Amino acid sequence: MSEPALRTGTAVPLRRDDVDTDQLAPARFVPYYRPEGFTNILLADWRSDPGFVLNQPQYQGASVLVAGREFGTGSSRESAVWALQSAGFQVVVAARFGDIFRGNATTRGLWTAEVDHEVIERLWEQVEADPWSAVTVDLTTRTLVCGPVESPFRIDEPLRRRLLEPGDRIGETLAHLPEIEAYESRHPAR
Repeated sequence: MSEPALRTGTAVPLRRDDVDTDQLAPARFVPYYRPEGFTNILLADWRSDPGFVLNQPQYQGASVLVAGREFGTGSSRESAVWALQSAGFQVVVAARFGDIFRGNATTRGLWTAEVDHEVIERLWEQVEADPWSAVTVDLTTRTLVCGPVESPFRIDEPLRRRLLEPGDRIGETLAHLPEIEAYESRHPAR
């Protein structure tokens, strides 16, 4: 394993369910997207509210986002992942992720940790009570810890492996070249 298997940081309690990719990175920004410089578009339509959690000083510099159910659903939008990363997030913890978002996140190195909603509720309470509580996510053991909250999390094994052993999909395929060549040799060209 070449990448560190732990990520630790403070968290933002995003007490919302059904946060889709258009909310994460509004469509009006999509024609201009690129992998960097997206901090200002993350949840842009909600950030005009001074009381919105991302505007609160105690959550500045957080690297873990704790959201509710159905996070990252909607259209395939890499800019949603880029916006999260540009804002400093390295891990998103949620009760469920959209499949395409989870794949895009993994490709870009953003960790997704899926836990039961009861765990989300406990994390929100802990982080709101103590915004400086560290959240540690361990890919090796598939566990997360934040103060008294400890929980296993779900992540598909192929995605977990891709995060632990980064590379591109072409490299992953080439790692199986002997098997591919053996298969091809048994199936002559038509």
